[in-house]
Amino acid sequence: MLPGPWDAASAVAFAEAGHAALATPSHGVSAALGYADGACPAGEMFAAVGRIVRAVADREVPVSADIERGYGLPPAEIVERLLATGAVGCNLEDTGPDGRLVDPERQAEWLAQVRTAAGPDVLYLNARVDSYLRGAADPLADALARARRYVAAGADCVYPLGAPTDDLRVLAAELPVPVNAVSDAGSPAPGELAAAGARRVTFGGSLALRSFREVAALARGLRET
Repeated sequence: MLPGPWDAASAVAFAEAGHAALATPSHGVSAALGYADGACPAGEMFAAVGRIVRAVADREVPVSADIERGYGLPPAEIVERLLATGAVGCNLEDTGPDGRLVDPERQAEWLAQVRTAAGPDVLYLNARVDSYLRGAADPLADALARARRYVAAGADCVYPLGAPTDDLRVLAAELPVPVNAVSDAGSPAPGELAAAGARRVTFGGSLALRSFREVAALARGLRET
């Protein structure tokens, strides 16, 4: 279970609560920096990840980073900039800049280039599979086909975002790597996801958004005093 810190202070809070690893959410980090989801410039995202990593380095809490689809950078530069932050892994998604699923063979080739640039044991590569998010005609079949290609390309984990628990069971049984699931306001709790076969649970931007709502309530309360 990897909570998603959006800044250094939230990373410290999760680490102090005893969480052994963290996974930054691009949505939460973007919102904290004043950007819409998907609109944060690469430099600001990598800088934010670096601050989060630094904040928990003395506690030896590893951090994985959601870097969307790499911001159009060449694979070698993605790896170089990610390693410079101190992150130990990353999410890479298969939704293109047009909001559509990338051809799975092309995505697999790109992931293979990232893996080659990183080396075999340097970065934990979590390949997001957006078959459910983008409305594939048969999302389970599409997710399985994509995930198998991505694993062959060097992915250490696959992340079928939005897969229902029944499909998670199939994916977990059929694939030779761990399956990542998301637990947010509209999803099952981590325990239920684990029972369905998920071995890695993240939270997307939901924890950040919850915090921002609490700050908004605090701000309104101050106005009323």
